[in-house]
Amino acid sequence: MKERIELALAQGFTCAAALDPGALAVRAEVRDMCAADKCRAYGRNWTCPPHCGFLEECAARLGEMGSGLLVQTVGQLEDSFDFEAMAETEKRHLEHFHALADLLREKCPGVLCLGSGGCRLCKSCAYPEPCRFPERACSSMEGWGLLVNDACQAAGVPYYHGKNTLAYTACYLFPRVS
Repeated sequence: MKERIELALAQGFTCAAALDPGALAVRAEVRDMCAADKCRAYGRNWTCPPHCGFLEECAARLGEMGSGLLVQTVGQLEDSFDFEAMAETEKRHLEHFHALADLLREKCPGVLCLGSGGCRLCKSCAYPEPCRFPERACSSMEGWGLLVNDACQAAGVPYYHGKNTLAYTACYLFPRVS
């Protein structure tokens, strides 16, 4: 795990820590937040609910995971209306997330990559046409019913980094080794 943490930090993440997948609970109330469709992706994106799988399927897949890595990109804002810094932090996080996901897929077949927010590999999802990059597409932690704050607590990483900060959080979960 130490090597994976070092790899994540070298990739540019602000924080990286070991995460026990057994500490993660799939919650219907988190999925219900997705169903409220505030992000306008519910039912319109292959990696978002309901297309990312039933909660029972997500829970079963999580049960197959033996270790995990939680990562964060933390941005500094001038104030709570600093939308430019918010967008830049999100952009950096997505770049780091997908680059590390590609590296980990090469090294660890079966890794489950769960991001923050929808996939966004493409400017717009191909849905209802087939996904353009099914081997690289990633669902969000929330789409899988995970409460990000709980995952942060389980990994010992702060969810909140102080006034005028914004943290994007994601995780990589690795199958049990037989």
